[in-house]
Amino acid sequence: MDRNLAALSPALVWKHFAQIVRIPRPSSHEERIRAYILDFARSHGLECLEDEAHNVYVRKPASAGMENRKGVILQAHLDMVPQKNNDKVFDFEKDPIDAYIDGEWVTADGTTLGADNGIGVAAILAVLEDDTLEHGPVEALFTATEETGMDGAFGLKAGLLQGDILLNLDSETEGELYVGCAGGLDANILFRYNAEQLPAEGRSAARITVKGLKGGHSGIQIEYQRANANKVLFRFLNAVGATYDVALASVDGGGLRNAIPREAEAVVSVPAARFEAFARELSDYEKTIIAEYAGIEDSISIRLEPCEAPQTILPRATATKLAQAVVGCPDGVQKMSMAMPGLVQTSTNLARVVSDGETVRLQCLLRSSVGSEKTALGEAIAAVFALAGAETELTGSYDGWNPNMDSPILKAMTRSYEELYGTAPAVTAIHAGLECGIIGSNYPGLDMISFGPTICYPHSPDEKVEIASVAKFYDFLTQTLRNIPQK
Repeated sequence: MDRNLAALSPALVWKHFAQIVRIPRPSSHEERIRAYILDFARSHGLECLEDEAHNVYVRKPASAGMENRKGVILQAHLDMVPQKNNDKVFDFEKDPIDAYIDGEWVTADGTTLGADNGIGVAAILAVLEDDTLEHGPVEALFTATEETGMDGAFGLKAGLLQGDILLNLDSETEGELYVGCAGGLDANILFRYNAEQLPAEGRSAARITVKGLKGGHSGIQIEYQRANANKVLFRFLNAVGATYDVALASVDGGGLRNAIPREAEAVVSVPAARFEAFARELSDYEKTIIAEYAGIEDSISIRLEPCEAPQTILPRATATKLAQAVVGCPDGVQKMSMAMPGLVQTSTNLARVVSDGETVRLQCLLRSSVGSEKTALGEAIAAVFALAGAETELTGSYDGWNPNMDSPILKAMTRSYEELYGTAPAVTAIHAGLECGIIGSNYPGLDMISFGPTICYPHSPDEKVEIASVAKFYDFLTQTLRNIPQK
């Protein structure tokens, strides 16, 4: 494998990205990447600080003759999504990402790459380092803990930023300018139970494992109708639970709130005399799921393996209600946009189902560009689980970013792209949540655009970034800075 990322072009961007992938930075563990940026800024004589929300701010004065241009804020987030293949031994808090060149792409060995949003961070550092560039006043804003709750954006205080224009470098299709995004809401669900003893005689224990799904970013890949491992698992448990006297001992499904679940597992117990029939039922179910997702999922695996008998199980009534509620919980695309064809308007992702011997906790991430639909969807999910006896708390609500098609920076960037590439960029909105809406609430006068290189399969171990698109993205960024209008 060719791991010499620093040999790629543009050199400064890849130099920094090669360093960034070696710095552990899962959400809420961003101390070392903050230190890297602050040390970099100080070594280059740039004004810098870390605020109370652990955002990092760096300021670079205008180049000679560009002092009268509007100020630009370059913004990216510091953290990355820590996802790995089930057979990969890896500690995201300690180990460097094993990034390598794979033909026209850069990817990682068995883990997320962190191009989301490491390439954005690297591009900003390249602008800060390169004194040959023409630009007006530049501010760099590196936000904290975006992936698990946009904590840095929520914690950003009014009065820190001075610029007129915000360029968010967290989009994932080169040649597209994003002028709007969906808002979000978390549904946090809790089942409480008193564990029961499993009868010691006449039963067999096994682990059901759903894996091999593609997963992906719940705001981007949600439109592809990929399988959700939690839904696949509980659909089976709900269908056969009574027939085979299934006792549920534990469940662990999904990972992060903004990643479509790729894997889920449950430890169950069934009467020994019915174990073989139960196994055949599961094998038939696997075939059904493979057929249903033909052309969408190509590596579905649903397996049953004998395991050590658990000491305790969920009460049968709780397990039944849990399975019914998961089956009934809305998941995936709920509504498409009429105003912007092809854009998902409202969706939800049943991201997490995990038991601990006393509770089962579930989490859904809801997205919508229509605030009332987001609220209604949260109420619908809460109602489903209330019927099953669970508690639901709706938290972390943030508004979307409404498009401004008369945006001056949109017009300027469209011209810049046409100058470089002889064609107009696509102008669209994104269903994923961007920090622009939250930042804009504290800085309502900002003119904002989001753009980036082509990154495929973010939030999954298949994540990869197209090398050629990084060069186009960075050239476009520097051309945009050169063409920023006067104040």
